[in-house]
Amino acid sequence: MAQIIKAPNFDNFTTSEVRSSYITLKNDPSLDPVVVRKKLYAELLKLVNKGWLLKKNTNKKARTRFSKTKLFDAEYFNSLQATQPVKTNLEEKTHRNLNAKLNHYKAELLLNLGESEAYKELYLEYPELVEEIQPLFNTAKDNNTRILGKIRAIEGLLEHNKSVDKL
Repeated sequence: MAQIIKAPNFDNFTTSEVRSSYITLKNDPSLDPVVVRKKLYAELLKLVNKGWLLKKNTNKKARTRFSKTKLFDAEYFNSLQATQPVKTNLEEKTHRNLNAKLNHYKAELLLNLGESEAYKELYLEYPELVEEIQPLFNTAKDNNTRILGKIRAIEGLLEHNKSVDKL
């Protein structure tokens, strides 16, 4: 983003204009334009809070435009480009915790799948115990569904963060 907005001829712009330039510059088809726009808007608001950009709402379809202020520091943006983004300790800790939870749920799912298979085998071996086995099997199956939902939620969150980290 810094490379785009520091250009002298880039002023009085919208988030969508920055996004279009960003996506063109990155040339990565896997980027989600909605995610990119939200991320860039958050970054632009940070610059507004620092006093480097001025946020103006226009009457045309309520589009927000940003313009550079006298405090805008192109040298600061040059230094931003020189540094690589580094995950903070909190982000790394959260990522590790999510992966630990994910592994725990996967192990729990394997255990419950084994339990379900055991009930099926017991049913085949002892069909006369169907009334005792069926409720236990149903409970194990419900647990499998619940755990699978937790796995999908964490995997979705990790995948979402992966796409945001590409920005």
